[in-house]
Amino acid sequence: QVLLVFAEEDDQSNGFRWACDKAGFRCNIARTPQSALECFLDKHHDIIIIDHRHSRYFDAEALCRSIRTTKASENTVIICVVQRHTDREESSILPLISAGFTRRYVENSSRMACYNELIQLEFGQVQAQFKLRACNSLFTALEKSQEAIEITSEDHVIQYVNPAFETMMGYQIGELIEKELTEVPINEKKADFLDTINSCIKIGKEWQGMYYAKKKNGDSIQQNVKILPVIGQGGKIRHYVSISRLCNDNNKVEKTCECIQAESQTDTQTCRHKDMRKGSLDVRSTTSRGSDGSSQRRRSSMARVHSMTIEAPITKVINIINAAQESSPLPVAEALDRALEILRTTELYSPQLGTKDEDPHTSDLVGGLMTDGLRRLSGNEYILSAKQTHQVAGSLSSPISLNDIPPRITQAMENEEQWDFDIFELEAATHKRPLVYLGLKIFARFGICEFLNCSESTLRSWLQVIEANYHSSNSYHNSTHSADVLHATAYFLSKERVKQTLDPIDEVAALIAATVHDVDHPGRTNSFLCNAGSELAILYNDTAVLESHHAALAFQLTTRDGKCNIFKNMERNEYRTLRQVIIDMVLATEMTKHFEHVNKFVNSINKPLAALEENGNNGDGESIKTVLRSPENRILIKRMLIKCADISNPCRPREQCIEWAGRISEEYFAQTDEERRQGLPVVMPVFDRNTCSIPKSQLSFIDYFIIDMFDAWDAFADLPNLMEHLNNNIKYWKGLDGRNLRVLRPPP
Repeated sequence: QVLLVFAEEDDQSNGFRWACDKAGFRCNIARTPQSALECFLDKHHDIIIIDHRHSRYFDAEALCRSIRTTKASENTVIICVVQRHTDREESSILPLISAGFTRRYVENSSRMACYNELIQLEFGQVQAQFKLRACNSLFTALEKSQEAIEITSEDHVIQYVNPAFETMMGYQIGELIEKELTEVPINEKKADFLDTINSCIKIGKEWQGMYYAKKKNGDSIQQNVKILPVIGQGGKIRHYVSISRLCNDNNKVEKTCECIQAESQTDTQTCRHKDMRKGSLDVRSTTSRGSDGSSQRRRSSMARVHSMTIEAPITKVINIINAAQESSPLPVAEALDRALEILRTTELYSPQLGTKDEDPHTSDLVGGLMTDGLRRLSGNEYILSAKQTHQVAGSLSSPISLNDIPPRITQAMENEEQWDFDIFELEAATHKRPLVYLGLKIFARFGICEFLNCSESTLRSWLQVIEANYHSSNSYHNSTHSADVLHATAYFLSKERVKQTLDPIDEVAALIAATVHDVDHPGRTNSFLCNAGSELAILYNDTAVLESHHAALAFQLTTRDGKCNIFKNMERNEYRTLRQVIIDMVLATEMTKHFEHVNKFVNSINKPLAALEENGNNGDGESIKTVLRSPENRILIKRMLIKCADISNPCRPREQCIEWAGRISEEYFAQTDEERRQGLPVVMPVFDRNTCSIPKSQLSFIDYFIIDMFDAWDAFADLPNLMEHLNNNIKYWKGLDGRNLRVLRPPP
């Protein structure tokens, strides 16, 4: 609701009135201070706009002060309309702030200017005030909670405790506010126990467990405690919430400690305090209640306290081992300690390489593909596409229709449904533009235009825009690679087991993700970009840099121009679902989580399906359907599908496999050359064009990344032809390596 206070009707008041109508806000108009105050006390408006241009009518500042004296105005936004002065120096806004105005508006009777002001207020100050109002009910709930609740700042300064906390610990709230937590938990597990808490903290988890705390009178009490960090401004932890419950003989906590989804503090719940800075804010005050914008996070966390416990599977394992250690002989306890050290690493799915005897080709590939690189060691910076402008629909020539494709291109695509389809023949026929043509045919075969409710011309424009933003100068990561991955994706989608599993929206997402998965790839690895301090690495915080860029740019290119926006006719919720799946699949192509994706696929899908077969349930459609159709497993299958499509080169017919090997090697050689020119760390030293053995590098890649993944995918999708090509290609590379040849092909 909006209240306009203008002594006379003019263009400015009419502009705001029109803006209220357009925005759907209820609007009242008052001509005098008295009528304005009466109207506000009756309606309790969210926004009040007061005319301050003509002091002869009424004192705007006095009116604002009068309104601010009422309790109803606590969460009201009050705007002051001031005259526009072009001939004198800007005046201070402080007198207006002192009078109680929220902000000022320099007169501008443009209707759209008034409308924009109201919309900015709605999504800015008004929305913030709504959150503050909601905090009153939240703190009422805290006051009545039977669990002891303590809230501290990021510096562990107590800002709030509820009555249940006062009762449990024997303190009055005045003795605690503005005091700092100073002691760690008193617990018989000592160092091991604290290590467990710290292991939760360091990996960003909440902590839950049982320990002893001291009351004011010195007595020790056993508590079941959950400590939750609250993320606030800047994405940093701004508060800690501690929820405690007394333990008794009839209510023993089964688990010693649990890591839950968030992070906890090191200085946990005990109650000896020392004086701390006096400027600390009592959380119960109105201003502090919504200051971190995280009331919703606290509300959802509190709502779950009584009803459920959330714990990660790895936490359950650690808790079981901790419990077993207590009653184990010394050798067993020491062995369990070593097991815990392994489990507490964040790289649970990545095989650990040796340091000296490991094949350097494997080491370099792993370093180059599965890490974000070393930090930059020189002052040089590689700025990726700093001034690059991306191709858009309007800058491209009109694409050809599917019905008007030249005969040579049609012939090159005749067997595109077969695995042995030759993408390089299509590349030559299309003059390095295979993606548009292959995309048109595959998308037509899968009925993509019908699903998206878009025209063929829109799809053609989209494919052309995407292809134009692949770098033809890259030897490997160009539109031919994208077309190859699209072909593999379409082939996998045609397999019976995959068709049983995925819905039409999954198929559409997979084909789109394959098309865009490397768009605007610079021909350099993530490690290179991080080492070079590139703009993209800075933008994406050195994490999944390229994959994040591919996904983001794909949607930017698609939605910025209606001519190529294939999503423009979709229903909003369906579009959001499709977008989510596309992004997830593109991000799955990032190699740092390769083993995590593969192991989850094996353990969640391959093994349960194999167990059903071993138990004679091969024909039990419902049991198989349960495994295949669960939302979690469908996500794993889609990730595995695009991962296999993305690096399927070793499973292609020999000549294609050799061509791809030459192209990726050249791209890595070029990166090594540039790293040396720029004075950057050389991520993959083995890829020196003068010394590298391409057969060895291919065998290392196949052995480390390909064999296990395609064994798992073959077991699921039944791909005997791919596995035959893979075995033949392994024999080929081994034959070259056995003759100490470093090249792609043997001499004539």
